Amino acid sequence: MTKSKKSEFRPNDYVVYPAHGVGQIVSIEEQEIAGITLELFVISFEKDKMTLRVPTHKATEIGMRSLSSPDVVSQAMKTLKGKAKVKKAMWSRRAQEYEQKINSGDLIAIAEVVRDLHRADDQREQSYSERQLYEAALERLTREVAATSGGDELAAAKQIGDVLTSRTPAAA
Repeated sequence: MTKSKKSEFRPNDYVVYPAHGVGQIVSIEEQEIAGITLELFVISFEKDKMTLRVPTHKATEIGMRSLSSPDVVSQAMKTLKGKAKVKKAMWSRRAQEYEQKINSGDLIAIAEVVRDLHRADDQREQSYSERQLYEAALERLTREVAATSGGDELAAAKQIGDVLTSRTPAAA
């Protein structure tokens, strides 16, 4: 049973870790912690200069997953095209929801945050915290889109930017 679970992720695989986005499994190592030998995925998040060690038996449970399929990516792009849905709730409540979506590791949920917080140049100013959430979501989305299509983040950013600007009606 546990053997088949382990083969789901291999060294060099790109994976999505909910709280940190796209990382790459560098190796699988054994480490003794409190007298128990644990098998760990060593995941590198190059952009954040961070390395994470995740027990292999806990990976799926905590929501670590493979990169999204092209279908999910195109669904995320469709989501971006949609009309922003901004609830009338207080900002602190909305900010909390956005943060949960960003850290869910769910690409569609992340795309919803990007869609809802995206501002065209002529729209009202964003608060600092709105901007922070928007940029965090956009970065997660861009990195995963790039990783699924071969790793070109500039191309992914342009693709996302084009989708976002295409949905805003041009100023007359």
